[in-house]
Amino acid sequence: MNTEFGFLAGKSKGYRRLFTAGLINGIGDRFSSIALLALVLHLTGSGMAVGISLGVRVLPYLFMAPLGGMLAGRLPRKSIMMAVDFLRVPVALSLLWVDGENRLWLAYASSFVMAAGEAVYSPVRKSSIPLLAAPENLLKINGLEQLLNGCVLILGAFTGGIVSLYLGPDMAFIMNAVSFLIAGLLIMGIRYPAAAEGRGREPSGQSEGNSTASHLPVTAKAKKPRRRALKAAIGGSLALQIVLCYELLVPVINGWDNVLISVYAVQVFHAGDGGVGAFYAALGIGLSLSFFAGRLFRVRLMAVALGGLLLEGLLLMLISISSHFAAAFLLYILLSLSGGIGNACLDTLVMRETPPALQPALFGLLAAVSGTLIGLSMLSAGWLLDYVEPRMLGFAAGAGFAGIALLLAGYYSLRSNWNKPHHG
Repeated sequence: MNTEFGFLAGKSKGYRRLFTAGLINGIGDRFSSIALLALVLHLTGSGMAVGISLGVRVLPYLFMAPLGGMLAGRLPRKSIMMAVDFLRVPVALSLLWVDGENRLWLAYASSFVMAAGEAVYSPVRKSSIPLLAAPENLLKINGLEQLLNGCVLILGAFTGGIVSLYLGPDMAFIMNAVSFLIAGLLIMGIRYPAAAEGRGREPSGQSEGNSTASHLPVTAKAKKPRRRALKAAIGGSLALQIVLCYELLVPVINGWDNVLISVYAVQVFHAGDGGVGAFYAALGIGLSLSFFAGRLFRVRLMAVALGGLLLEGLLLMLISISSHFAAAFLLYILLSLSGGIGNACLDTLVMRETPPALQPALFGLLAAVSGTLIGLSMLSAGWLLDYVEPRMLGFAAGAGFAGIALLLAGYYSLRSNWNKPHHG
């Protein structure tokens, strides 16, 4: 274990608190989400009310994620994360007063505010990683982020369901508030490197995107408006262009996959709520395993990421034709494993190709785009399932992933060849 996590010592030591805080408030938030959905369904018996509860958690990303990126360019990142965690404590506790349909507005408002806080928090947190980690450890740490997501899915979903079932939703809401408080106190103890924020430092490691903008001095870019500097960074880096296209295309289909997890479990495999939990646990297992498998892929990160997306598409098609629950469970583990490795590679490329001063703005933009598109995609999936069989929609989603992977790989290959010097 010391060998696996030895990279968290030394220059990456500050990341340990960031990781622990993310794990604690992630699990707490999952507790609250499960308890709230169960409470809304109990009070109303309405699928529409549940849909509204889910919808209000997506909408804030369109506006608040870019705000988080903007604030991180002007205020200390630690202060922003602490403020968001501490302010979410009373909001989480406000759910204790939801005891009837006449107070559902409070549940919706609280969900919206907590999701808005997460939309601000997420890009600030992600842009903090390169400041707290040694450059040579970025790929390992982004793999560890996938392990964090897996642990949140497994521990949060299962434990949250148990807490809500046996101790009641009120206890889940209280535990969520406590998790925000503990996470904020952990963030308080983080020490950023001297002069790390604002000035930034050059990315290390070899570039995979033929980037020119990412290697310009940040001080020179600071003289330009941030938006122009960000545009120049994206325009000068093929890797960033691929990532942006990825975030514009993949979430359009990813929402279908999110909806189909529950539909497959309940309607196709007739496994009920336990089946839903099992499929989400499979996703968590795959993300956790991706941390350990990711160390096998240390070069050609773009090829690994796009290959992972292609494999996700093929696995989704196999799930859509699977006739056994156990087979689908194993395929979901492989699906999440390949997705986790790909996500770690893409995040590492973004951190290497983007100057630290511009990373909050870029991560805010990516979060806003992907969060909004996934929300719209989930709504479209609900509409499509009235006309299309779940298995057919799942096969189409898999084919879409595979097609996007091939399209982006083709673009990357063509642009890479154009940028190579030609000798007459």
